[in-house]
Amino acid sequence: MTNINFDASLSFNSPLGVISIHSRNEKVVRLVIGGEPAPANGRSSTLRKAERQISRYLSGKSKTLDFEVATQGTPFQEAVWRALESIKFGKTLSYGQIAQLCGNPKAVRAVGGAVAANPVPLRIPCHRVLGSTGQVTGYTPGLGIPTKLALLKLEGGG
Repeated sequence: MTNINFDASLSFNSPLGVISIHSRNEKVVRLVIGGEPAPANGRSSTLRKAERQISRYLSGKSKTLDFEVATQGTPFQEAVWRALESIKFGKTLSYGQIAQLCGNPKAVRAVGGAVAANPVPLRIPCHRVLGSTGQVTGYTPGLGIPTKLALLKLEGGG
C-alpha cells in the first residue's frame, strides 16, 4: 500500500481494542484495529462520524457503516474492495465468489491478497469473507481470527 499522509487522526477504545482512524481531505483513508493509539491531530467531522458509527455498530445498535472513505490501491484491489462493500450485514461470501464478482474466477489467491490489504476494515467488510467450505480463515486486523469471529458473531453469523 502506498504511504498516505493524514490530515487528521483519532483513536478510541472499543470491544476490539484500540481503533485508530485516519483521514485525508475529509475522507477516511485508513482504519487500524489494535495496536497503539495514534496521536490525535487535526479536527475532522469525518473522524467523529466514523467513531460514532463504529461505536454503534460494535455495540449492536447499528448495522450500517457509511462514513466516506477514499482508498488507493491497484485496479484489482479496488474492484475487490467494491465487491466486499456489496456484502450485506450478517451475510458472507467466499474468496472464490469475490473472484467471480470481480470477473476473474481463477484469481482466488489474488483476492486473498487484496482482502488482506484492505485499508479500511469494518467499513469495507473483509471479515465477511470465508474460505470455500465456509471456514473462517485469514484475517489480519486486530487479533486476527478471534477478531473476525467476534465480528461474525456480532452480525449473527458466528
